[in-house]
Amino acid sequence: MQIIDGKATSIAIQDELKAVVAGRIANGLKRPHLAAIIVGNNPASRAYVGHKIKACEYVGFESTLVDLPETIDQKELKQEVEKLNENSTIDGFIVQLPLPDHIDAQAILECVSPVKDVDGFHPINAGKLSIGLPCFAPATPSGIIELLDRYGIETEGKHAVILGRSAIVGTPITLLLSRNANPGNCTVTMCHSRTQNLEEITRSADILIAAIGRAHFVTPDMIKPGAVVIDVGINRIEDATRKSGSRLTGDVAMHLLEKDWNGHITPVPGGVGPMTIAMLLKNTLEATSE
Repeated sequence: MQIIDGKATSIAIQDELKAVVAGRIANGLKRPHLAAIIVGNNPASRAYVGHKIKACEYVGFESTLVDLPETIDQKELKQEVEKLNENSTIDGFIVQLPLPDHIDAQAILECVSPVKDVDGFHPINAGKLSIGLPCFAPATPSGIIELLDRYGIETEGKHAVILGRSAIVGTPITLLLSRNANPGNCTVTMCHSRTQNLEEITRSADILIAAIGRAHFVTPDMIKPGAVVIDVGINRIEDATRKSGSRLTGDVAMHLLEKDWNGHITPVPGGVGPMTIAMLLKNTLEATSE
């Protein structure tokens, strides 16, 4: 079993960004500035935003947190987004998801300026991605591509199977793996809740990407020997051995794989998650004006 270490790779990318930022500052150029809007007190969202702020500090970015109450309404939140759109000191920003149920999240994301949309969720960026134009791609799929590249994993002509069709992971990674690029040039099958003969399809995958959001959904009998398995799932399950009473795990039942299994796999935690932050920072650097 060969572990694809997203944490170590993320740190390496951040060190590279740190050197670029130092060079920019030495040459009198602007320091990149990333902002985040967070609404309410979702613990996972707050932890994730906290990690982003720490990463900004590490690489030398400026960061701004717009902390808004759970009770904010659609119009007020839209106004906060417009403020960031108009703030020339901010190069890129994100609206941390999920938003409260009374907020139309898609409508809010469409208010973000495409040139500051470093999460890559705006329809304009999604449309450009679909036809191969330069754009901000969502950070998680970009992180997957980066891992495949840095680990020298061959993708050309390979069969990639994607479990999940979300606009955040499943659909964009399908586009990225099928494009005429390296990594890329895969034959891609996207699977979802209506897919028939799922195990047969996953067992044919040279590259299997699990982004279905169900703990331990992918079992060893669903995986082709020697495959590359990218586990995007972040699920919290009960664990009486932990002080918290729970732990994080992925969509893949990694603990059931034999130790001598000869494929590549990303762990959870420590796999795709850290890469998401690294690629968000990379998008922000690209968004930064001279």
